[in-house]
Amino acid sequence: MNMQILLKTIKILVCIAAALSLFVFYKWWNNSFDRSPLDLHGLVEQRCIVEKVVLDSDKDGDGIYDLDDIVQGARKDLEAKPLYKDTYYADGYPPDNEGVCTDVIWRALQNAGYDLKGMMDRDIQEHPADYPRVDGNPEPNIDFRRVPNQEVFFKKYAGSLTTEIKPWDAENLKQWQGGDIVVFGPPYDHVGVVSDKRRADGVPLLIHNAGPCTREDNSLLNWPSPLTCHFRYPKAN
Repeated sequence: MNMQILLKTIKILVCIAAALSLFVFYKWWNNSFDRSPLDLHGLVEQRCIVEKVVLDSDKDGDGIYDLDDIVQGARKDLEAKPLYKDTYYADGYPPDNEGVCTDVIWRALQNAGYDLKGMMDRDIQEHPADYPRVDGNPEPNIDFRRVPNQEVFFKKYAGSLTTEIKPWDAENLKQWQGGDIVVFGPPYDHVGVVSDKRRADGVPLLIHNAGPCTREDNSLLNWPSPLTCHFRYPKAN
């Protein structure tokens, strides 16, 4: 009987020692060589660190710089989950629970204090020939919600930046900041707001509405049409 108790005690001590050894090894592995925390698959996650660019402009005077305000406005639209609905509205603006890709843009800018509809309406009245979808006959209830018209406005009044995206290249990706606006050309004309969230390789996500509602995803690299324009509004001095 004493021998059985001794054997059980030895087994318990061996198990405790093994557990302690595994714990010490894990702590060493997790902290050695400046490692990142282990992910669920037991692999070390590497991330491309991209510097944030601060645009020293605060249109609405709320203490939040415009680029941050714009991406926050896009995220508000994301949280509202407006259903994609391509239709004409008699007063120009769709209700908060409806919209298309262009509505993400004016809503995001509105959050920063910019009236995109008002600015575009004035520019279209003064320069109707500049806008291909106006065709000399301005219609304020819909003109500001057309992708080609938004593209013309931003080409005139925003800063134009690179359309090249290089994963893992921090210097290239520094040019891509949350709050930037992108345009995709034919055959699937589309616009969206660059997110302040990035993939591990540094490429930012995109906040946009392509149905069924506004979403945040990898479409910056995966949209089926070419990325033709990359804007930052307002234009840096």
